Amino acid sequence: MYAVIETGGKQYRVQEGDVISVEKLGLIEGEKTSFDKVLMVSGETGVKAGNPFVEGASVAATVLEEGRGKKIIVYKYKAKKAYHKKNGHRQYFTKLKIDSINA
Repeated sequence: MYAVIETGGKQYRVQEGDVISVEKLGLIEGEKTSFDKVLMVSGETGVKAGNPFVEGASVAATVLEEGRGKKIIVYKYKAKKAYHKKNGHRQYFTKLKIDSINA
């Protein structure tokens, strides 16, 4: 059984027991959360697609950690103009363990 959920403007295909990294949710380690924006659920009875969300479906998850990702370097320059600009960015994330899918 799997589901497609939406969080942080992105879509994730999840199964029970999966560990995923999503945009920062601002939760404490060990805290439980649930996602109601379920776009699709697949199980023994077949596939249910929402319009836009599946009614009554939710996905429960536990927060494993919150942190920051790897540094990404953004470097801009214009040839022959002495223009150089170097910038670094580390995205915040929340790591989740999917506990259950309720369809």
